[in-house]
Amino acid sequence: MDLYGSKERFDIFPEEPSGRGDRSLGDTRRESALSSEKVQCPQEVGYDLEKEVAELAKMYGLDEDREKELELLGGHLEKVESRWSPAHTEKAGSQDSIYNISKSSSSVRDSSQSTKQQGLPDEASQGENQSKARADDEAESSIWSRGGLSSGGVSDEWNSQAVSEEEEEEEEEEAEAADVFCSTCKIPIRAFDKLFGDHKDHEVAQLPSAVESEKEEIHKNMCKLEEQIAQMENVASHLEEIFITVEENFGRQEQNFEVHYNDAVQVLAQKYEEQLEALGEEKRQKLEALYEQLVSCGKHLDTCKELTDETQELFLENDKAEFMKVKSFNCPKFLKQEVDLELSTLPDFEERVIDVSEVEQLMNSINAIPAPCAPVINPQAPNAATGTSLRVCWGLFSDDTVECYQLCYQPVSNERHSDGQAEHTLKVKETYCTITDLLPNTQYEFWVSALNASGISPPSERAVYVTAPSPPTIKNKKIRSCENAALVCWESRDINPVDSYTVELSKLTDEENDDFITESIVGIPNCEVLIHLQPTQKYHICVRAQNLGGSSERSEPVLIHTTGTCFYLNEDTAHPLLAILDDGFTISCDELENPECDLPVYDNSFTRCIAILGSLIPFPGKHYWEVEVTEDTEYRIGVAFENTPRHGHLGANNSSWCMRHIITPSRHKYEFLHSGMTPDIRITVPPRRIGILLDYENCRLSFFNADIAQHLHTFNSHFQHYVHPCFALETPGILRIHTGITTPPWTALP
Repeated sequence: MDLYGSKERFDIFPEEPSGRGDRSLGDTRRESALSSEKVQCPQEVGYDLEKEVAELAKMYGLDEDREKELELLGGHLEKVESRWSPAHTEKAGSQDSIYNISKSSSSVRDSSQSTKQQGLPDEASQGENQSKARADDEAESSIWSRGGLSSGGVSDEWNSQAVSEEEEEEEEEEAEAADVFCSTCKIPIRAFDKLFGDHKDHEVAQLPSAVESEKEEIHKNMCKLEEQIAQMENVASHLEEIFITVEENFGRQEQNFEVHYNDAVQVLAQKYEEQLEALGEEKRQKLEALYEQLVSCGKHLDTCKELTDETQELFLENDKAEFMKVKSFNCPKFLKQEVDLELSTLPDFEERVIDVSEVEQLMNSINAIPAPCAPVINPQAPNAATGTSLRVCWGLFSDDTVECYQLCYQPVSNERHSDGQAEHTLKVKETYCTITDLLPNTQYEFWVSALNASGISPPSERAVYVTAPSPPTIKNKKIRSCENAALVCWESRDINPVDSYTVELSKLTDEENDDFITESIVGIPNCEVLIHLQPTQKYHICVRAQNLGGSSERSEPVLIHTTGTCFYLNEDTAHPLLAILDDGFTISCDELENPECDLPVYDNSFTRCIAILGSLIPFPGKHYWEVEVTEDTEYRIGVAFENTPRHGHLGANNSSWCMRHIITPSRHKYEFLHSGMTPDIRITVPPRRIGILLDYENCRLSFFNADIAQHLHTFNSHFQHYVHPCFALETPGILRIHTGITTPPWTALP
């Protein structure tokens, strides 16, 4: 569609001055019409348009701009044309046309001005100049049109590539525009699609949260895969062990079968040789007997022949007298002899049967294997035990075939006769076993035997294993702490001693609720440890017990704040009339009629002064605590050494320093006692909350009225040992102790 002569041209630009001098919209329309006529009739011009256009372009610097534009359009024209829709292309064509019209109008105006300057005011010359300007604009438009056509030809060659690039860019723009995640479709979408698109009724989530959720799910799946991999690796390892065992058993069975087969063949060959030899001996005896009988028979025949010849000669004798005289004729005597005509032996041999019972026994014993040898039990491995279980391992250093193992164990008794100890037996297939339901920190004796079809092996040597200890119990009322250290005490729950203890510290912050181990102190031989901490922090402290079997579970954690000095009251030092309330930091006394009463008294208790000591403060530096008092209560508060006399009063000796309040008929009297002496100090405002500052480094013990930040008195004394806070009541009343307080800045003394 041609926009030069249509109404739509005016919809592109608003009806306002175009910025080129004082030209009106009507002039622009007329110039547009003139330009259109020039495009339709370019051949009416009778002079060299190209030369004129070149001169004008050089005059106004358009040739350089044109070269740059062509250079830019030459590299990017394909992408531009592929991105633009037909409407955009049409709009761009309109703008180019208007640009040409504007140039034409500018040329006309410049020509007009040039004519006026040359003194040619007549209308004919002005019309000629306008005609010339129109011809120049027409040529220039023709050049721009030719450039556009050539560029369009290039873009047609790459049309398919441009379309694919456009689709890729559109996909990238859509992906970049996605800012929410559709939980139903499992794809990222734009927020607009949730409000007005196909995902209107779907559940959506923020894209970052969806990404985090997906990462967590992937992490969980990876953990599950790792667990499955570990399980499959264990199964594969077990299968490899079974495979090796099958191969070993097959080799042993094959060797056993070969041995039994050789034995059976050897026995059969021996039986054959024996029977063959016996048969030959029988043959020889038969032949010898027959030969002797044959020889005897031959001799008998010879005798018969001789007698026959003699008889025949005698029978042929003619002389009868001589015939009758013969007396030596032995024929009757010979005939009287019995002749043995029976065979001395029979030609048949007796049937000989080979005794194969021994061979049968050997053949039957082919499947029978010998009983295995005794296994060897391994010593306990480190960390192979918990508080209630043990892992026992052993080995078989022979080629015997084993079907299973019999594991026996019993607790080790310190007594000589342990017949009452129960013996437990387990049958297992592997060369290891985990025994559960055992007692913590207890020694057990183990031995193992191997079994197969032929019987059971002798038991192995006995090995002693020990279970891990029970978790220790931290003594909360024995814990003392300050701004940079803490003394933690605990006790073991096991009867048997342990090797050492490990203390684990977990530093807590406001941002993190979970504990994480920040430090571990190992190899602690005793049931207490001094730990250096950071000020104004919170710590969870746990303790583990260690022995040869391994580590116990963590004890119940205790919370320690390093905001100030914390201590507890030592009940063992309390006077019998002194009571400690449930909070553990309030002491009271209801009666004083008989201070030296008959109530039970401990060895470390005060007997005369109704007093109590706090925990020892074993940390160098400054320590601050406060005591809340009432005006009608007489008391003594301060510090004392561990060996301060229990039968005396606080402040009356050189091992205690205290502030004393007594009520006289005229006033409240305050004394600061050490070795029974006090300075003359008058306090006009009775304190209700007394601050006590203990400074080990500067050898000071100071008292303050905490309500008004007033310094009352300071003891300057060199403390040779660490001291205990001390508290005493001289009249019925109560004292409330406040610990864990940050040292106020007004306690600083010059």
